[in-house]
Amino acid sequence: MGAPPPERTRRVRADAQRSIDALVAAAREVFLTSGVDAPVREITGRAGVGLATFYRHFPERSDLVSAVFRHEVDACAAEAAVLAAECEPFDALTRWLHRFTGFVGTKRGLAAALHSGNPAFEPLPAYFQERFEPALRTLLDAAACAGRVRGDVAPMELLHAVSRLCTGGEDRTADERMVALLIDGLRYGAER
Repeated sequence: MGAPPPERTRRVRADAQRSIDALVAAAREVFLTSGVDAPVREITGRAGVGLATFYRHFPERSDLVSAVFRHEVDACAAEAAVLAAECEPFDALTRWLHRFTGFVGTKRGLAAALHSGNPAFEPLPAYFQERFEPALRTLLDAAACAGRVRGDVAPMELLHAVSRLCTGGEDRTADERMVALLIDGLRYGAER
């Protein structure tokens, strides 16, 4: 679910939360096709809410971009635990890294906004690390204990490597192939 911007700590009414969730979901879809600078009316139309509702919850566009980014980070990070419970360690790690690859590939527009120098985005890299590092650490440790990958890989180094390999182009096949090669490299030196 979409989280309100971090500066909001008061409890949100259920109807207001539904509006926030609808706006975040609509913005996520609109950002994929039209970018983060898409007209607000396109987002509100898709969410089924009015402009006043939009600006009540997201006074600045950066508030909405941050909420969408946090929602996507949370969803991707949460999937690590699901995969760990359902799959053997190496398969869970592989599937999650491919899920993360998809996250990176679809966030190019958001990444440009996040690196725009807007102070509203300054806390987001720490949020990224706070959510992804433990999720990946758990998967890496389990795969290393199973003897499937080397044990000396730092989660943030691996996340940065995957991010750099992803071109964010229309053809995601190249990104997936490059990440598959990186995953194969994790096996080198594994202690089976």
